[in-house]
Amino acid sequence: MSIAEPTAAPVVYPSGDGQPMAETGLHVQAIILLHQALEDFFRSRSEPVYLASDQFWYWREGDPTCRVAPDVMVVPGVAPHPRRSFFSWEEGGAVPAVVFEMASQDTWRNDLDDKYDQYESLGVREYFVFDPEGLYLVPPVQGYRLSGTAYRRIRQDQLTSELGFGVRPEGTMLRLVDLATGQPIPTRAEAVDAAQQQVEAEKERAEAEKQRAEVEKQRGDTLQAEVERLRARLQQLGHLNGSDG
Repeated sequence: MSIAEPTAAPVVYPSGDGQPMAETGLHVQAIILLHQALEDFFRSRSEPVYLASDQFWYWREGDPTCRVAPDVMVVPGVAPHPRRSFFSWEEGGAVPAVVFEMASQDTWRNDLDDKYDQYESLGVREYFVFDPEGLYLVPPVQGYRLSGTAYRRIRQDQLTSELGFGVRPEGTMLRLVDLATGQPIPTRAEAVDAAQQQVEAEKERAEAEKQRAEVEKQRGDTLQAEVERLRARLQQLGHLNGSDG
């Protein structure tokens, strides 16, 4: 009687580590605003782009320790449907083209050391580190791009991505700029405010047009009344002339 070979236990890839999304609420907000700006920037692009924030990226099948959870990552060419984790081997070997980390008191050294080395060795094309508090990095935004297999610092006056956007600090927010138009990508709140202002401006224009139309009507009515008065006066003068004849 043959003895069945023991079945290997399936590899478990956790989708979370029980840790908070970021060190402070300020850092969480910076991550959310950046993620939304990237969504809005890529929305009109034809190529699929997968965006994720604080999500595990596993790059080696069978080894759940080979993982990292970037604050924000951008993976072009990958369908944007939701995932619990990102597995490179399930996506044709895809790796993020751009990774962002929000530096904090507890992370900034690691962001510029171990994570820097890790993203470099994994082939992440561009790596940006942003310090929302402006306390740990000088300057507060630093960018790196692969040259061969090694990162090189992106000049401060050229903090752009090969994906078509630029980045610049605005207080505690990392602002995205569309390089094609030179225009900053508004936050969702700014977009709502702009839409409301446009609605109010349209209302004001409509009210001004209504008032102008009313003034024109009053002017027309006045002119019509004056014409009628003059016509009546002419008729009266005609009658008087006829009587005199």
